[in-house]
Amino acid sequence: MKARVHVMLKTGVLDPQGEAVRHALGTLGFEGVQGVRQGKVIELDLAETDPAAAEASVKEMCEKLLANTVIESYSVELV
Repeated sequence: MKARVHVMLKTGVLDPQGEAVRHALGTLGFEGVQGVRQGKVIELDLAETDPAAAEASVKEMCEKLLANTVIESYSVELV
């Protein structure tokens, strides 16, 4: 089973990488971009076959390592 984790900075947390991308897009002629938030996607190959157990396990991974839950939010997608 595969899991995909999307990690993003929480609303209100400064995103300097996103701002750098927005600025770079503007210099390339893409003037209509008013904001960019940059995050990360983590794909996991799991041995678990039970979807509920897999999701619970991945959420625990996020809480312990994959996301800094003070400043980041995450979502888990089983694929």
